[in-house]
Amino acid sequence: MGKHEGKVAVISGGARGQGRAHAIKLASEGADIVVFDICEQLPTVDVPMATLADLEETARLVRETGRRVIALRGDVRDSDSLAQVRDTALAEFGQIDIVVANAGIVSLGSAVSMSDAMWDEMIAVNLSGVFKTVRACLPPMIDSGRGGVAILTASTASFRAYDSHVHYTTAKHGVIGLMRSLAYELVSHNIRVNAVAPAAVATPLVQNEVMYNLFTGGREDATFDDVRAAFTGLNLMKEPWVQAEDVANAVSWLASDEARYITGVALPIDLGLLIK
Repeated sequence: MGKHEGKVAVISGGARGQGRAHAIKLASEGADIVVFDICEQLPTVDVPMATLADLEETARLVRETGRRVIALRGDVRDSDSLAQVRDTALAEFGQIDIVVANAGIVSLGSAVSMSDAMWDEMIAVNLSGVFKTVRACLPPMIDSGRGGVAILTASTASFRAYDSHVHYTTAKHGVIGLMRSLAYELVSHNIRVNAVAPAAVATPLVQNEVMYNLFTGGREDATFDDVRAAFTGLNLMKEPWVQAEDVANAVSWLASDEARYITGVALPIDLGLLIK
């Protein structure tokens, strides 16, 4: 028996990266999976975003674990889209036990030059989208009488600032307030709410030319090898970044009965960054 046998998990931003790792890990521990992603490029995001092919690959990898999976296109900014994801999950599996509000974007810009569109899109996805994803899944959790678990993807940027990230940092600070408020409000329904706060994770949102350019002071031809030392220098433990599977292990534990008395907690997976 896995940690999540008989459970159903809904995961946003699941086409690749951390979301894919969460889907595979929870499935390997027995959960059936509903994974969704917008699968299109948003206007203010320079980093290439996930595609429908990425989402289909996540579904294939989940099936390899032997668990059932539904892979859907869905937009965390749109409550109607989220209601469709929820209703599809209920029609197929009859329940929702775990929601991982993971979808997020990255873009870079100084406060003085940042457009309204860049600010608004970041807040809409990385903060409001987290709230809307959890909110959509709450009614079946409450109505079941069994409770449930919500896990929000925060960041080390939830606790400190980074250059050219004012909108991202603000959104991620907000995720912590949201997590604590939801934990307080939902405890009477036996719903636990926690967050994971990773440092840089080795996913396409970090390992790309835009980030390499930032960390080398504008070098357009910068590669991973050029930024390894800069990323490593942020951390107490001498690694440049964590792997998505490291975050997935934390998500799986927080979602399990092994953490049954833990709520309202932001768990760093940060290579010691926040205490350096």
